[in-house]
Amino acid sequence: MSPSYFVVVRCRRLVGELVFTQSSEKMKKLGWKAKLAKLRRELLTPTSKGAGAAGEGFDVTKSGDARVGLVGFPSVGKSTLLNKLTGTFSEVASYEFTTLTCIPGVIMYRGARIQLLDLPGIIEGAKDGKGRGRQVISTARTCNCILIVLDAIKPITHKRLIEKELEGFGIRLNKEPPNLTFRKKEKGGINLTSTVTSTHLDLDTVKAICSEYRIHNADITLRCDATADDLIDVIEGSRIYMPCIYVINKIDQITLEELEILDKLPHYCPISAHLEWNLDGLLDKVWEYLNLTRIYTKPKGMNPDYSDPVILSSRKRTVEDFCDRIHKDMVKQFKNALVWGSSVKHKPQKVGKEHELEDEDVVQIIKKI
Repeated sequence: MSPSYFVVVRCRRLVGELVFTQSSEKMKKLGWKAKLAKLRRELLTPTSKGAGAAGEGFDVTKSGDARVGLVGFPSVGKSTLLNKLTGTFSEVASYEFTTLTCIPGVIMYRGARIQLLDLPGIIEGAKDGKGRGRQVISTARTCNCILIVLDAIKPITHKRLIEKELEGFGIRLNKEPPNLTFRKKEKGGINLTSTVTSTHLDLDTVKAICSEYRIHNADITLRCDATADDLIDVIEGSRIYMPCIYVINKIDQITLEELEILDKLPHYCPISAHLEWNLDGLLDKVWEYLNLTRIYTKPKGMNPDYSDPVILSSRKRTVEDFCDRIHKDMVKQFKNALVWGSSVKHKPQKVGKEHELEDEDVVQIIKKI
């Protein structure tokens, strides 16, 4: 045989070894990624009795129709913003870490009671327990929306650091849960099916991730081009997906050109809490991101009560949800409802308890005789 033949064989063998090594490195990396997610979860929510209550938030009773948390580094203006929006006193000073606990306040806006929490300033490494980071971020997990307050002088650097801390604690900002299903079973191995073209996950990748969780039998169905991180999030099952607004404070200290650059950021709202610039615009944006639904009640033979709407979540806005919000026993007495508004074709229209309501609908409940 010619020498060139042995050269070709050797080249093919080296290529095969390289591909195998790269594949092994990829599997190892995915395994470490899954293992890191497990260890972080165990660190933040320890299972042993002697481990204490790490990961618990501040003891603040949830009240109102929605909860919004102010998150940010020290001295970015969170306390000033709370004072201006709610009239609640939260100490303001020129030194860092003025706020050492959670200060709640209430915003009355468009008929809704919105609880606003001034959380202590977090520091880099908060997700790993530095400072009071676990308490701050644990409380942030209970919110319906997060306002990340950034100093206009250095917003991008702080934005990335805070996102990293929140991500590390299982909070996913301005994202929807990945459209995939994961179901454990007793036997049959790992089965992967996909209704879309998957560019990130294949069967070997899925098996490598599942093995770190000691899962050897499961059915996984992908309905989106999910990543390894998406699959880990679903397996972990403790992720929180919530809307977030990046509040750029102290815009009175920057130039118009710098403000125009910041204007290109998504989910952004410029303000000056001290000078009360654009606070109305911020409230409008908070209302938009909370996506609440106002429903007005109409007693029989009377005009609708527009002064005190029933506030529903956009994800739970059926007539049954409306009844539950008024009183838990109302559904038992429910016969049907008359609805005026954009959710019906006729005004009024008789509907059942499964009917989905729209913002500013008027509802009259008819009880069983």
